[in-house]
Amino acid sequence: MIAFSKCFSAEGARRSRRGTVGNGWSVRRIGFALGVVAIGGCVTQVPPPPRVAPTVLDPVVLNEGNLIDPPSSAAAFDTDSEPLYRLLVAEFAGQRGRMDIAVEHYVETAKQLRDLEIAKRATQIAVFARNNKAALQAASIWVEKAPEDTEARQILAAMHIREGNADVAITHLEYLLNAESKREDRQLRMIANLLSREEDKLTAMEVMEKLMSRRDGDAEVLVAYALLAVRAEELDKARTAMERVVEIGGSDTNIAMAYVALLQKHGKSPIALTWLERAIAKETDDFGLRLIYARLLADSNRYEEARVQFAILAAKMPDNSDVIYALGLLNLQANRIDAARENFQKLLKLKVRRDDAKFYLAQIAESRERVNDALDLYRAVTSGSNYFQSQIRIALILSLKDEIANARAHLRSIVPENDEQTLHLVRAEGEILTQHNRFDDAMTVYGRALADRYDMELLYTRAMLAEKIGRLDVLEADLRTILAREPENAQALNALGYTLADHTDRYEEAHELIERALVLNPNDFYILDSMGWVLYRLGRLSEAMKFLERARSIRDDPEVAAHLGEVLWVMGDQDAARDIWDSALKDTPDNQRLLDVIERLAP
Repeated sequence: MIAFSKCFSAEGARRSRRGTVGNGWSVRRIGFALGVVAIGGCVTQVPPPPRVAPTVLDPVVLNEGNLIDPPSSAAAFDTDSEPLYRLLVAEFAGQRGRMDIAVEHYVETAKQLRDLEIAKRATQIAVFARNNKAALQAASIWVEKAPEDTEARQILAAMHIREGNADVAITHLEYLLNAESKREDRQLRMIANLLSREEDKLTAMEVMEKLMSRRDGDAEVLVAYALLAVRAEELDKARTAMERVVEIGGSDTNIAMAYVALLQKHGKSPIALTWLERAIAKETDDFGLRLIYARLLADSNRYEEARVQFAILAAKMPDNSDVIYALGLLNLQANRIDAARENFQKLLKLKVRRDDAKFYLAQIAESRERVNDALDLYRAVTSGSNYFQSQIRIALILSLKDEIANARAHLRSIVPENDEQTLHLVRAEGEILTQHNRFDDAMTVYGRALADRYDMELLYTRAMLAEKIGRLDVLEADLRTILAREPENAQALNALGYTLADHTDRYEEAHELIERALVLNPNDFYILDSMGWVLYRLGRLSEAMKFLERARSIRDDPEVAAHLGEVLWVMGDQDAARDIWDSALKDTPDNQRLLDVIERLAP
């Protein structure tokens, strides 16, 4: 509905004053001239009044206590002029924000004149003012004068629900269902949506249950009821209704989409998946249902199950580009590289999603170290969501080919569309320079980007580079800048704590920082390793062992092996330390941290 304040305009008030009141005006013309509106419009243009002597109204006085002082003599008004006076009062009251007065006068006038347009206006104002009783009275007149008006029926049904009058509400909703202007299934969805907005969920559910009972076995009614039940948090009732839909074979794609979307919105995807599994078991050849099921599996991170479903869909419709694309992504995720390559090559043959297909084929080529093929494919991506990332990859591949100047020039030729892309370009250039040991140049690139902005990722990246070149002052300054903005940033807390434990003797301070990080992320592999290392530096060897062993149980990492072996060595269990180091060297023979600790302790 249009906002009430927009209809009570100064122009509307001026038009009301132009009307000439007298015996030449009929009740009908009074209602029309005062700008009664339907939803979506305001005051209508007043036709010229008949040429009769006007009745002069007393001046209107507006003040805090009385919006419009009544004229000194009520005798100045005859029967036909009194409704006009009421409507003037209503209009001025609306302008002054006195909705209670506006509603009272409009509804009383509607009851007196039984005029359709005034009844509409009175209903809309009462609904806007949340005066349910007044809206019920006005909407009743509206339906009386225009019984085929579905909007009036909707409003009147809603008002009866708010009054707890379920049976009366059903009368009007049944009329809507039987209206020929719209399909019944659309009307049912509309009714379910209407009922879901009502605060009185019990009455709303009662109304829908009675509508359902009169249409036993109707899938559309069951679906509408289930949608309402989900919104009312009556999930058991919704599930029962939708199970009945499956039983009668009414679970088509549109029904499934509506039900699943609503359950997802309420965080109930497992219920949706269970229902879809049953529906598909009954309708094994329903492509639409299986597609919804496959997508929901992917949304739920059940990638392998989703891949199997998309493979079934691809077998049914081998030229469906959406299915082939999804299957390609899922094959990539499952490391089924050859299968993914076939999927994306097929998209090229189908001449759809060509830029997406080239991007992922380029990634496959790059993963197989076919850098020239990858470069050609990235350059062939000319648009789409992967275009920017393709340009970044071009620069990084040029860097791998030792074409540093070309790589940097290419990055600078890319026009970013937003700040995020600007920072992405900065990080890529810094990465290229760091890979080629041009640390000072990389620091300059980061410093220039951070001169006028805060960016956590970029600050953290510069901090890690600063640690690499021994600039602990820069590292600490950058990490503390992050923590000043984000005091619960576990990554920054851990990085600063570990660095202080590893490169300084500020062990207590380091322990406090790592402890804060561990509270935030108690199962984080990196933080567990840091805690073990700082406890070792504090001389608390037994405690250190517990944390390092827990970290190693999560990930068999060479740095953890280096730390754990050192603690064991210092505790006197040199054989156990050698076993851990030897095991780690088999997988990572070139790990510098591991080699350094072995050379230092067991040359």
